[in-house]
Amino acid sequence: KQRSTHVPPETEETPMTATSATTGQPTQKPDPQAARMIDPRGHRFGASLSVVILGAGLLLNLPIVVPFLAVALGVSAFFGTRYSILGRPWPIVRKTLRIAPPSELEHELPPRFAQALGFIGFAVATGLFLLGLVTAGWVVAAAVGALQAVLAATGYCLGCRLYFLKWWVPAQFQKLARRTTLA
Repeated sequence: KQRSTHVPPETEETPMTATSATTGQPTQKPDPQAARMIDPRGHRFGASLSVVILGAGLLLNLPIVVPFLAVALGVSAFFGTRYSILGRPWPIVRKTLRIAPPSELEHELPPRFAQALGFIGFAVATGLFLLGLVTAGWVVAAAVGALQAVLAATGYCLGCRLYFLKWWVPAQFQKLARRTTLA
């Protein structure tokens, strides 16, 4: 994570260059296509909102919430966290409750990767619902929801941790994310 001494209250996200996970030093010159630094509380808030929506859908047996959540995570994962449907209310909540700016910012790509994994999970659950496998659909959706509940309650993001493993998928996701991020 990148420490920030000041985040202007009117901005939730600040474009910055990537930093080395081991040295904390910039890995390249400033790049307008570089992923942005974000308020991690917005990511947690979005996960909380997702858990509430999924829980209501499960209690009311409304499988339609699962594809909605898939779209919400997919939009944020593939176009950038500034388009996060679930995280969008966070700046309003923060301003209304007069919550201080974050003491720490995080790189946007690990949360986007985690959201892409959540999108895949919810897409699989949606497919299971369409095939008439309702119980299996809810089990898969609940597994994604459980991971989001852990993020919301503790700040631990398993998908974000998977992003930092040196394997092929995160590298491919980073290339895709840089191509699809909307300014």
